[in-house]
Amino acid sequence: MGMKLLLAGLVTMFLQQVVASLGRNLPPLIAPAILEDLAWDPALVGVYVGVAAVGSLMFQLGCGGFIVRYGALRMSQVSLLTVAVGLAAGATGNLLLFAISAIIGGGGAALSTPASSHLLGRLSPARLAPLVFSLKQTAVPAGLLLCGLIGPLFVGLWGWRGAMLAGALICFAAAVALEPFRRVFDADRAPGRPFSMADVAVTLRVATQIPALRDLSIACFAFNGLQVAFVGYFVTYLTSLGQDLVAAGAIFSAAMLIAIPGRVVWGWAGSTIASPASVLGWLALGMAGSAAVLVMSGPGWSALALGAVATALSATVLSWHGVLLAEAARHAPEGLRGFATGGVLSCGQFGGLVMPLVYAAALGLGAGHGVGFLLVGLPCAAVGIMLLRRAGRDRRSAGAG
Repeated sequence: MGMKLLLAGLVTMFLQQVVASLGRNLPPLIAPAILEDLAWDPALVGVYVGVAAVGSLMFQLGCGGFIVRYGALRMSQVSLLTVAVGLAAGATGNLLLFAISAIIGGGGAALSTPASSHLLGRLSPARLAPLVFSLKQTAVPAGLLLCGLIGPLFVGLWGWRGAMLAGALICFAAAVALEPFRRVFDADRAPGRPFSMADVAVTLRVATQIPALRDLSIACFAFNGLQVAFVGYFVTYLTSLGQDLVAAGAIFSAAMLIAIPGRVVWGWAGSTIASPASVLGWLALGMAGSAAVLVMSGPGWSALALGAVATALSATVLSWHGVLLAEAARHAPEGLRGFATGGVLSCGQFGGLVMPLVYAAALGLGAGHGVGFLLVGLPCAAVGIMLLRRAGRDRRSAGAG
């Protein structure tokens, strides 16, 4: 019964994160059509992504108490409904409503991860956690892949506004479809638990005062910063090199394919042949190196070359989540997994706020997309060295013991 329940939870949380990922990333992936229609500056893509990161930060800092009180499944539904409202607001084309849509859409999508982590952390055996969480987190690149394929298609059929409304309808339908599973998966909720602003302090304290979680928080800052910049800007970057929107979306979606097995492979590696810290350290160095290659890119690059770099980024910057989240859940105090993962992810959302703005500043100064990717990739190199050193210390301690 335990494994059947785990499998059912994994499938359910996978599907909700696919839809949340699609909803969150639809606006930046169809940004060229929006920018052309509304005559907006491309730098606003970075502003949108940064504002979405603010929403994500606020939601993840405060979500721990709500998950405990209402249950992970209920908060997954809230996540999807919030994304739907955000997409509908953005479809108006009003700049202020676009900013509001970024906050609530980004925040709603970000809520899906700590909610699903809380649910699966309760159901998963510790030895399987890196693999289970990695399987669950393949939903994010799967959602990105789906978004890259259907986003341009929806734009071609109904325009960008119709594409946003279609995304909202998909999120709403998914939230309704989750309802029959609530009784089983929210059996651990505590309806009488009072809310308190101290929950935010608990979230931050858990994520920063436990050394292992503090390192993971720093890593999440760097990783998510590069990831958000990659997802938010890569299609626009490809169109700046002469690719049309459909071709750019196809290159991006093709690269997403490697992130799905990549997350599973890294989760398997972190569960069997290497420590999670080692896996994360080498992934960090891979992220930094892949981003640095884009400094040499230009209009003369072929679609194959661009796809190769996108694949390298996908295999690293889009493939770390399961290992990191499993580690965060493992090091969390009992009963505080939602707080711990929410706190670590909040640090990641802060990176998702800062790094796209750094990227936008590079564009504003005329430095170009390649320099933008280099700047947001540099912190990953430092994190890689930090994590490999921690892995070495852990091995020495284990040997001494």
